[in-house]
Amino acid sequence: MSGDGHASTGIEGFDAILRGGFPRGRLFLIEGMPGSGKTTLAMQFLIDGASRGEPVLHVTMSETAEELRAAAVSHGWSLEGIHIRELVPSEIELRPDHQYTMFHPSEMELTDRTKSILSEVDRLKPTRVVFDSLSELRLLAGNPLRYRRQILGLKQFFAGRHCTVLLLDDLTATDRDLQIQSIAHGAVSLEQLSPEYGIERRRLRVVKLRGASFLGGYQDYVIRRGGLTVFPRLVAAEHRLVVPKGRLSSGVAELDKFLGGGIERGTSTLIVGAPGTGKSSLAARFVASAAERGQRGTMFTFDENRHVLLSRAAGLGIHLQEHIDRGLVEIQQVDPAELSPGEFAHAVRVASTEGERVMIVIDSLNGYVNAMPGEKYLALHLHEMLTYLGQLGVATILIGAHQGFVGGQMQGPVDASYLADAVLLLRYFEAAGEVRQAISIVKKRGGAHERTIREFSLEEGAIRVGHPLREFRGVLTGVPTYRGSDAPQTEETS
Repeated sequence: MSGDGHASTGIEGFDAILRGGFPRGRLFLIEGMPGSGKTTLAMQFLIDGASRGEPVLHVTMSETAEELRAAAVSHGWSLEGIHIRELVPSEIELRPDHQYTMFHPSEMELTDRTKSILSEVDRLKPTRVVFDSLSELRLLAGNPLRYRRQILGLKQFFAGRHCTVLLLDDLTATDRDLQIQSIAHGAVSLEQLSPEYGIERRRLRVVKLRGASFLGGYQDYVIRRGGLTVFPRLVAAEHRLVVPKGRLSSGVAELDKFLGGGIERGTSTLIVGAPGTGKSSLAARFVASAAERGQRGTMFTFDENRHVLLSRAAGLGIHLQEHIDRGLVEIQQVDPAELSPGEFAHAVRVASTEGERVMIVIDSLNGYVNAMPGEKYLALHLHEMLTYLGQLGVATILIGAHQGFVGGQMQGPVDASYLADAVLLLRYFEAAGEVRQAISIVKKRGGAHERTIREFSLEEGAIRVGHPLREFRGVLTGVPTYRGSDAPQTEETS
C-alpha cells in the first residue's frame, strides 16, 4: 500500500524497497538495456494508478498502441483507464514529399512532438505519466545540449502539476549521459545478466531517491505472466522479534542424548559428510519428529527428487507423506538453474512466517552454491538468512556434501561452519573389512554435548546411533587403528 505522499508502483516488493512507492509529484529515471522490463514496470505503475481512479497517460515514441495492448494481453492485463498517446512516426512520414529540405528534422519534429505531449497533459491533467523512451527524444534533439534542455523543460513543466513522471531510457546511446540521473529526482537501474547455463538473471538497484529513504543494493526480480515480481534483499536487522526458545527432539533417544537434548530453536545446525552418509535422512528425522508434535517444517531440496526423498525416508520409518497430507510438512523442490538467490531467500522468508514453522531444512549447500551468480557472496546471503530465521525462533538445518568418501582432505563447496551454531560431522571409516559410518559433534554453541565419536547407521528401517568408538584411533581420517578386542556395535534405537 502507498501512503498519501507516495505513488505505489503496483509491485509489492518494489514498494517495499522504495518504502511505499515513488514520492508523488516527482520525475524519475528508469534505465536498462532492451529486455530488462522497463515498459512492463511502467505499465504496472500506470495500471495501479488507473485502478485507484487516477487519470494516467502513457506517451509512447517507440512502440505502437497496438503493440502495447498485445503486451498487456500476454500478461493478462486490461489497459482500461490508461490513456495512450502514440507519437511513433507514421508511414506517410517516410514518403519523399514529406521529407524536410530547408530544416534539420530535429528542429521541426522535436518541437511538434513536445507541443503535442504538453497539450495532452494539459487536457487530461494526469497524476501519472510515462515517457517511453528517452532514446527517441535524444535522437530528435540532435545534440546533447538540446537534449538536456528538453529534459529540464519537462521537469519544470511537471513541477507544479502534482504529476509523478517516469522517463524510460534503454541505454542504446554510445555515450551514456549521467547528467540525466542528476536532473531526475530518482533513478532506478534495471540489469539483465546472462549466465553460461540456465535462465537469465535480472536485478535492479535504486541509484538515488532524493529526499527519501530506500533499501539500497541490488535486488533480484523476475518477469513472468502478470509482470515484474521483485524480491527485496533480506536484511535481518529489520525483522527483530522476541520469540520463545526450546529444544527440538529428533525422536532418536541416543541422538538426542548425544546432542545434549536435541537442537535449539533459533539456532542453525550444519550436517556435513560424504555422499550417502545419511545427512538428508537425519534432517528428515528432525522434521518428522517436529510434525509428530504438531509443529510445522519446510524442506528445500536442491539435489534430490521429491519422490525419491519420500520413498527413502519411508524406508527408515520416517513417514513424511502423512505429515504432508496433514499440512505440517512442506517439501519445495528447487532448480538452481531457474532460481535467483533473491527469489530463494524470499521463498524461505514466506515459508518461515506462514503457519508458525519451527524448522527449515536447506538440502544442500552444494545446490545453493550453484544458484549463486558469485560464490564469494554466499556467506553474506547465508549470514542474513540464518540471522533472520534465528530471530523468528526457527531451527535451521543446512546440509553440506563433502567431495570424496574417505580421507583427511575432504572439502565442502563452501565453509559455512563458522556461521552455524552447531556442526555435525558424518564420516565413513574402514573396520574389519567393512565400510562403516561415524557421527561426531564438531561444534555446538550454548549447550552441553558429547565429544565422543559414535557409530552411525541406517539399517533395518531405522536410524541407529551406537556406543562411543573408544577402541579405535583415527576414525576421522577414515582409516582408523583398532586397539580393542571387540568389534564396534550399535544400540538399536529408532
